[in-house]
Amino acid sequence: MIMKRTLISALALVACFIGIQAQTQVIAHRGFWKTEGSAQNSITALEKAAEAEVYGSEFDVLMTSDGTIVVNHDHAIEGMVIAETPYKKLKKLKIKNGEKLPTLKSYLKKGKKLDIQLILEAKPLPTKEMEDQAIATIVKMVKKMGLQKQVEYIAFSLNICEQLAKLTPESEIAYLNGNLSPAELKKKGINGIDYNQKVLEKHPEWVEEAHRLGMKVNVWTVNKEDMMRKFIDMKVDYITTDYPLETQKLL
Repeated sequence: MIMKRTLISALALVACFIGIQAQTQVIAHRGFWKTEGSAQNSITALEKAAEAEVYGSEFDVLMTSDGTIVVNHDHAIEGMVIAETPYKKLKKLKIKNGEKLPTLKSYLKKGKKLDIQLILEAKPLPTKEMEDQAIATIVKMVKKMGLQKQVEYIAFSLNICEQLAKLTPESEIAYLNGNLSPAELKKKGINGIDYNQKVLEKHPEWVEEAHRLGMKVNVWTVNKEDMMRKFIDMKVDYITTDYPLETQKLL
């Protein structure tokens, strides 16, 4: 059976050959969490996003003090700073829907069984050394699990993006911070922009510039219908949203 993401890639290739901009696709922000039984960055949210048949499910990762990668947005959980805390003190913690705090390994294991792209946001860490260690650990895990084509990377830290470009240059890597043009990022080996909607409203020319350079464009976090329509008209590649079903309907 042909997997959906393989079909999407084939259709995108055909679109390039015939000069047509591929249709905007949807990424569920922190998974599809605005639904019963779900929670941000939970494995349930990942499963719900796959059931919604969106392109991808975004999630956030941080590294504990002893080098374990966990899935969580905030740098602290229940008063403990993740980067300063060993995993043994975190492993029994529950997130809002009752699941245990997911590790990256458990998240990827589930994602491997699903027909969806895994949009991994590596959160900034206190030092460059910690960031480098975290990225080396993440990339090694992704490659060991054979998920190079299913995992895409995003980060606010320019250092993280540069490390990813060195360690996994074949991957989709997008910068989040919004302060560099596509051309500046391209020179660093970074092949995508994933900018806040206010940034792309200010610099709509960056969408065309990125596409001209062969780069992908994502915009976050778009939750209002008029803005969804605006970015669809701008021909961005992806819209990251907390309302994936509503965005899908517009497409």
